[in-house]
Amino acid sequence: MEIRTIRGFRDILPPEAKKWEYMEGTARKILLLFGFKEIRLPILEKTPLFARSIGETTDIVEKEMYTFIDRNGEKLTLRPEATASVVRAFIQHSLYHQPKSAKLFTIGPMFRRERPQKGRYRQFWQIDAEILGFDSPLVDAEIILALNTILASLKISHYEIHLNSLGCKNCRREFRQALGNYLEQKYPNLCPDCQRRVRLNPLRVFDCKVLSCQQVVKDAPLIVDYLCSECKRHFETLKLYLSHLDIKFILNPRLVRGLDYYTRTTFEVIIPDIGAQNAVAGGGRYDYLVQELGGKPTPAIGFAIGTDRLLPCVPDAIEEIRPVFLALLGEKAIKFGLDWVTTLRQRDIYTEIDYRLGSLKSQLNRANSLHAILALIIGENEIKESKALLRHMDTKEQIKVSIQPQEGLSELLKLLRR
Repeated sequence: MEIRTIRGFRDILPPEAKKWEYMEGTARKILLLFGFKEIRLPILEKTPLFARSIGETTDIVEKEMYTFIDRNGEKLTLRPEATASVVRAFIQHSLYHQPKSAKLFTIGPMFRRERPQKGRYRQFWQIDAEILGFDSPLVDAEIILALNTILASLKISHYEIHLNSLGCKNCRREFRQALGNYLEQKYPNLCPDCQRRVRLNPLRVFDCKVLSCQQVVKDAPLIVDYLCSECKRHFETLKLYLSHLDIKFILNPRLVRGLDYYTRTTFEVIIPDIGAQNAVAGGGRYDYLVQELGGKPTPAIGFAIGTDRLLPCVPDAIEEIRPVFLALLGEKAIKFGLDWVTTLRQRDIYTEIDYRLGSLKSQLNRANSLHAILALIIGENEIKESKALLRHMDTKEQIKVSIQPQEGLSELLKLLRR
């Protein structure tokens, strides 16, 4: 019986994996420049962490989490997102005492049992960044700037940053009452899930993809009309900062995102022409989450980039690294080849060997298939003369160099630079 991958899971094969490495490396480099420090987190957590942080009435908790009971009877979940795990680690290890740990990022897989389709997998990867401990709109601008810088560095174009404010607990209370009253009047037009949400969490109706529910929310009250003076000032100041940074954004008063912990600033990056799954990144402020999970009151904000969705939009501009190929003819040539391969790799030069030690023709064919830039040929004649034959695979220029790498390396480097 042939065993294949689980539905919704996939292998990432070369050369696609190279593009992943490039994208993650670019994001890591920029986040480090912004002062973020990397944190590596477990993929398995206790289920209450996500139920409490994401929200009991969200689709993620109700329908999508991979949850099971372990042998000790404890309920565990494969992480569906990273923010809750970052906050758990922040509290558990008392990172609020370490100034350098206020900015954290992590890169890795998440798991949700959604219906697989293009851009949506059951195991998917995210680049996640969080800033904890600051409530200034300057921090909101900084994290959106970091996200914008990553997208620009990856040569992503034609994306839109959608922006909204969800207010604080005080102004959201009045809005939820008004929204609930409106939705009660439209109750028969809502899907069964949203009919239940009206009483539990009416904001979730904005997230529904059912057409009849989308029609209902078109005329629903908007949170921006209920913002308190402090939340309004925060939002207006953020917009001024983004405009000063020349970061274009679209005000989207119906943007709520799919997680309950968001407060005030929320944002999403949309690439309109890539299909139904066009939200490639998003995030927002979550000022109450640290306290709700048992920590001290700590304002915070973050974002996540969906690697699987963004990757097809990254131009294929990764420069191919071409190897130096060692063609070794006979057993006696192996020790010289090992000396060369060690020396070259210590110099950070990509080097390949044909382990089958076939004929010269077959080895040079292998060099061509690898797009080698140079071929260093060592056989019986080269050993007798103590001179290896070095061939430039593009120009076919050939020179003889010392068979000893410490003596022949300089000549190889000269030919490599041409």
